[in-house]
This record gives sequence, C-alpha cells and structure tokens, in this order.
Amino acid sequence: MIVANQSSLTAADTSARLRPKVLLIDEVDVFLSDKYYGGTYIPSVHLKHPYIKALLDSIWKTKTLRSLTNVKALPAYKTCATQYSNWIFLFDEAIKDMLTALQSSTYIVQNDRIVYVEGESIVDNVVRGSDTIWAYYHENEKGTISQASLEENVGILINCGTFSYAEMPHDFSYIGGVTGTLKTLANIEKKILEKVYEISKRTFIPSVFGSSNRTYNSMTDVRVVNEEEYFMYIGGEISTMCNANRAILVFFESEEKLMAFYNSKELSPIKQDAQIIMEKVSVKERELCVKRAATIGKVTLLTRTFGRGTDFICRNQQLLANGGIHVLQTFFSEEISEDYQIMGRGARQGDQGSFRMILLDKDLEWVLGASWKVDLSKIIGTTLYTNLDKNRSIRYESKCGAKELGIELCKAEHKASKEFMQALATGNITAVKIFKKKQNQGANLIATPSRTVSLMDATGSMPSLLSAAKETVCTMFERASAILTEKSLPNDTFQMQFVVYRDYDCKEKELLQSSCWETKPNNLRNFMTHISAKGGGDYEEAIEIGLWYAVQQNKQSDRISQVILIGDAPAKDRPAIKRDIDNCMAVKHIGVKRNIKCQLITQMN
Repeated sequence: MIVANQSSLTAADTSARLRPKVLLIDEVDVFLSDKYYGGTYIPSVHLKHPYIKALLDSIWKTKTLRSLTNVKALPAYKTCATQYSNWIFLFDEAIKDMLTALQSSTYIVQNDRIVYVEGESIVDNVVRGSDTIWAYYHENEKGTISQASLEENVGILINCGTFSYAEMPHDFSYIGGVTGTLKTLANIEKKILEKVYEISKRTFIPSVFGSSNRTYNSMTDVRVVNEEEYFMYIGGEISTMCNANRAILVFFESEEKLMAFYNSKELSPIKQDAQIIMEKVSVKERELCVKRAATIGKVTLLTRTFGRGTDFICRNQQLLANGGIHVLQTFFSEEISEDYQIMGRGARQGDQGSFRMILLDKDLEWVLGASWKVDLSKIIGTTLYTNLDKNRSIRYESKCGAKELGIELCKAEHKASKEFMQALATGNITAVKIFKKKQNQGANLIATPSRTVSLMDATGSMPSLLSAAKETVCTMFERASAILTEKSLPNDTFQMQFVVYRDYDCKEKELLQSSCWETKPNNLRNFMTHISAKGGGDYEEAIEIGLWYAVQQNKQSDRISQVILIGDAPAKDRPAIKRDIDNCMAVKHIGVKRNIKCQLITQMN
C-alpha cells in the first residue's frame, strides 16, 4: 500500500458467512503471564528503498539539522516526496522522531548487528524506532558495523497499531483449553478466568498412568546455600546421581549461570558426560540431546525455557530400576506453575524419578526483600519452601492486580487498532491515513521539550517497582499532557526516558540499561516488559552509575528538565565506589574507564 504509493484501497469481499471462532489455550498459566495478559502486539512495517537510504544518509551527514523544514530542502527528501506522494506525511512524522533520536539508548554490537538485552537474553530482532537506525549509522562510522549490514537494517519504521493480548479472546465465540497447571493458579488468576473471560467450568482428569512415582518432599528437598557453596552443592548432586547410575537434568535461570557452572571446577571431573540444551543450540542438536538425556550417567544442563513442553522419555529399564531421571532446579521461580512444569520433566508417564531444589541465597532478594539476609536466617529448615512460596504468592497477587490498570489503559488503543483493520477491509483510505498519522506522530520540534529521566533501582528487591512503572507509564503521560495543556503549552512536548541501574555484581550489559527518549508511553511500557530485577545484595547500590548517565544526557543540546530517582537503598560512599570500580570492569561498556574513576566521583559530587 505505502510502497506502491496507493491513493485508494479495494474493499475486501465480506459476503461470505463467518463461522463462530474457537480459541484453544494450551497451558493457561502461559496465557496469564506478563507476556500475554498485560502484553501488547505492535505490528510495524520497515520501509526500505534506495531513495529512503539516501534520505537517511543525508540526515546523518548533516547532524545539525533541527527542523523538518530544513530536511524538506534536501534533494533526497524531494525524491522521496515524489516517489511516496500519497504517504509522505508518514515520512514527515518519522523524520521528527529521527531528529530527536541522534543520541542512542544502551545497545550492544554483536555479529554485525545492533542487539539489545531483554531479560536474560540478547535479542537481535528488535528495532527501537529511529534509535536503532542511528545506532547502525554510528557503529558503521566507527567500523564495527559493515556497510552491508547498514543497508540491510536501516529504513523508516511505520507503526501499524497496538493490540492487547488480554482483549483478543473476546473476539472468539468459544474458549477452551488443556493445561497441567490449573491447580497451581493464584486466586486472582482464577478470578480473571471467571470474571473477565467467563470461564467457569473446570474439569480435572486423572492421569492414565495413575499416581506419580516422583520422590520429592518440599520440607527436605529444598536447600539454600551461599555463593561459595552453590556450585559445590550442584556438583555434588550431579556426582551422587552419576554414581547411582541415574540421569540428571539441571535447570538454570539463565544462559550466563549455566555457562558459569559448565566452566567451573566443580563440573570438570565429569564434564565429558555433560551436554547443554539452551536457545543457542540448533534444533537438530537439541533433539539429539533430549534423546540422550534419558541414559545412564548422562548430565544435561538446561536453561529454564526447556522446563516446559520438552519430553524426556525414558525407555532404559535399568535407568528406571535405578530410580529414573533426577531433576534439579537451581533457582526459585516467580510462579509456582513453573516449578511444577520443571518438576514434570522427570517421572513422566508413571515412571520413577525425583526432584530437588538448590537455591543461591542472594537470588532470593526478589521474594524476601531488602532484609533477605535476616529473614532467611529465620526460615531455614523444614518450613523454608512453605515460607518462600507464601511470600511469592503475596508478591504475585499484587503484581497481577497492578496489571489490570495497564490492561484497562490499553483497551482504547486496541479498539482503535481494530477499527483500523476494519477500515483496511472496507477500503476506507481516509480512516487509514488518519489512524496511521496518529499512531506515528513524531516529536514536537518547535517548542522546547520537557525531558524527564526516570532513574530506577532494578536490583533484586525491586520487582514490584518495575512492574508498577510498566503499568502506570500511560497514566503518567496522560497527566503530564493535561498539566502542559493547563499551562497553555503544547501537550506533545513531554519526553521521558526510563533508565535502570543495578550493582557491580551484575554482568556488564546489565549494570545500566536505558530506553530511547520517548513521546509514546507504549514504547516505554514495552521496554519495561523485558527489564527484570537482579543483583545487589550488599544494601547500597550503584546509584552513581545512574546519575553519571543522567549527567551525560544533560550535556546534549536538549537538556534534562528533571530526574526522578526511585530506589530502596542509599548510594555508596566514595571509598566504596572506588573499591567497586577497581574490582569490576563492568563499567567499561558505558564509557567509564578505570583510570578516570575519580572523574566519575567528582561528577557525582
């Protein structure tokens, strides 16, 4: 439509009788997770053409351009205006955003691509608007991105709507599903199924294989250890199972933790018997590893992703006679349903099997809070799991309740996006253009912007804050817009950037993460979806890194109006900052060198 520069649309044939649609949900806890219940789907089109590339080249080479009028004077713009005459207004809005996005958010260059950290993974299929485009140009200029990659990955991004996953089931006449985690749902999740989706009938069917033959007792099979003991106990558990001629599956929270154990001295004596299953392993190799996992003496290290839906079928009768597959979980899940799913990778179909947890004490900060050391000492013993689960349930219920606000705010955009689809189907080009312009409205280049940095502590004790920031950002923008209108100021000049800082015990790419400067709250909401609480544990956090970043942002031509700092722990003192920067090279990736540590401290003063 845009590429062909169409000025009209052909209406779709709607004469055919529409049959009632049925939605089948596989694993209801996945549907109720943050990714779907509370998440959004934002389809977009990446326009690429030699004319568009020439326009981007011209804007990049002339970085002093500060107005759309100046860009319109460029020969490359005039060429695009002729080629895309019916849709040039979308180019104008994109250019407005481009002119305010010449300073990029945090990113990584990997395999000739611009990639971002999302949760525990590095993703290379994410484009953060103009920010990513200029990141490619910047790195190409430095020589870290090839010309071929630049040409392949730059263009103009056109937003095509915002669809709420929570609203999609309402378009179906019937909803049903099969799940193994129905009994593990939190009370608030059961209420969502009943009140929001009117799913009131639940049928529990016993297994055709009879009762489970899994050996597990939550009072004795859950152990918390300190960092010095963590790998030692995991290695000891593996050795015990291998000596008993059994197979063991060890699930880790992330690829980083898995590889740290794989390369540790604790695994080295039996490393030849170990295999790895994680996202980076090819599908063919993963299938072979799954088949080999259920053999005597085999050690399989897996990331949590494969704790769901992966069938480790044991046909070795000697292995079953020895006790079957043993499953070891090395982290505490935010949702009890994940515990059940991981536990279910062993003792399948009535087979023998066993399960155990070995947890790192400082990783429990997210569930116990900043006082985790004191609280943990009080619950060690047979009531450990019960107390952890109780705290988890309280936090999860609160988190689910907060999601309702975000879902409610997404309803209007979901409705507008459905109306856009209807306009496409009926050939209403006027409605399509109005929607497209609103969805892709660029930054205000005339008035001086009001720029706010929201600087947040993202260490282990702060998951509730991160969730609340995600769910309330749309309200924040609405209120800011209302205040600007009340003061007779343009209401589209409010820009915000989310920045999260952690502590020096985190890996370098997680020490500080920042979004782009945004005028669209949904983009900030999506950024926060992939931010998780981790690290910390020594009380004071690396606030100086966050404030240092804010100082750098304030050196841009558009200065910062205010910084909002939210955290639950104080800043480090000067000796602690010097000590931690000396001990950790993680700060290098955001530009802080060891030999200028005093400059950082001076700036903070």
